[in-house]
Amino acid sequence: MGRVVAVVMIVMWVMTAEGLSCGQVVRSLVPCRDYLKSGGNVPGKCCDGIRSLNNMTRTTSDRQQACRCIKTAAKAYKAKQTYAAAVPRKCGVKLGYAVNFNIDCNKVR
Repeated sequence: MGRVVAVVMIVMWVMTAEGLSCGQVVRSLVPCRDYLKSGGNVPGKCCDGIRSLNNMTRTTSDRQQACRCIKTAAKAYKAKQTYAAAVPRKCGVKLGYAVNFNIDCNKVR
């Protein structure tokens, strides 16, 4: 849990003009942490967080900011690309872009 707090503290300062903060993004992802590292069943609270995040990111700017925050959090969580890419599908969420740790977030629309 200490690592999660550290991740939140490290990335919270990054904000967009519209107000979406990395803190909001990371809080949505916290329930996914174990799945992103180890796989298995996606916890229901993880899916709730992904849905909440999807609802927060209605503008291109918000989606790009969320993308940058997710990339930072993925490194801190030591998340595996395969598991991260599967979360939206397993949770029934359509993001409109593929989850890829190497994505150019400026190209997310």
